[in-house]
Amino acid sequence: MAFSISNIYKNLFPPKDQSFLGVDIGASSIKVVQLTRRHSRAVLETYGEIALGPYDGKEMGKAMNLSSDKIAEALTDLCRESSVTAKQSAVAIPFLASLVSLIEMPTSDPKQLAQMVPIEARKYIPVPISEVLLDWSIVPKEGKLYPTYADEPKQDQRGNKIDKTDVMVVAIHNDTVTKYQEIGAKTSLITAFYEIEMFSTIRALLDQNSKSVMIVDIGAGTTKLYVVERGVIRNTHLINRGSQDITLAISNALSVPFADAEKMKRDTDISSSQSDRNVIGMVALTLDYIFAEANQVLLSYEKKYGKTVDQVMLIGGGALLKGILPTAKKSFQTDVAIGEPFSKVEAPAFLQDVLKSANPEFSVAVGAALRMLQET
Repeated sequence: MAFSISNIYKNLFPPKDQSFLGVDIGASSIKVVQLTRRHSRAVLETYGEIALGPYDGKEMGKAMNLSSDKIAEALTDLCRESSVTAKQSAVAIPFLASLVSLIEMPTSDPKQLAQMVPIEARKYIPVPISEVLLDWSIVPKEGKLYPTYADEPKQDQRGNKIDKTDVMVVAIHNDTVTKYQEIGAKTSLITAFYEIEMFSTIRALLDQNSKSVMIVDIGAGTTKLYVVERGVIRNTHLINRGSQDITLAISNALSVPFADAEKMKRDTDISSSQSDRNVIGMVALTLDYIFAEANQVLLSYEKKYGKTVDQVMLIGGGALLKGILPTAKKSFQTDVAIGEPFSKVEAPAFLQDVLKSANPEFSVAVGAALRMLQET
């Protein structure tokens, strides 16, 4: 099993037919997507999702912290119910379980970077290096579309130009990897590698020709923000609010059980004047907080790079809220869209409507499976 980010910018598929599984173990559910390659195209074979709450006697939609045994049980059940046949899999590691830093190094020489990056990374990692799996990748300079003052060559005290290089450093705690290894060992799947969910998401939604995009992944317990410019990650941010907070707000305000509040959340069109104003108000409490913080990240990006974000893309379970698109458009001064990871794969025509409604939740699983196709 391997952990590597060195190939996250690949886009071509080698000519070999085989089925692969992308696995996304989220806070409230597990998603899987099985792909194969036909005539150099990624083809969807099956997909599925299973809630984790019931595996600990809790309601669907709740963020859970299950043991490896329970997660393996849920994953096994999901693979059986989804008729998964692939054995080779790629497993996404939650962004929350990783540490990602973009650091500037005073050289572009690979040999010097190999020596310097692990030393510099210690400044950004709050635990001993021996306790994490560490990897790094040079950020392509082509991602910088327009030169700014910050991009100009630096000089040392003698007036010599210093060749600066942006390096993305990724660290995952050994305990996290051990847990995922235990999960894999308790299922029939062979885990080829692990990948932080951020990279899987970007692969599923964007390409290197995409302009500046902010991805807003509204999960159950948290919301992840990624600012990406032509396939290059420029900023990441974590918001400790998610769709579960909406359900809890409805449950507490209206004194209804969590399961009833979850149904009310899913059934209410928050952009409609005909919907229950009390429910809309509870939804707005969380969404307004998330969108306000996202706007602060946009402002920070604009100041640092001297350019604006061309599009905000919504994904995750929270993006399934009815009416969230027109609501989000009122909050952002740019184009807003719902992410469509299944648009990168071929699927039967009769599934198109179903996949369109499922799109926001499967970005990570699709992206992980796509990488399996790329690297095999």
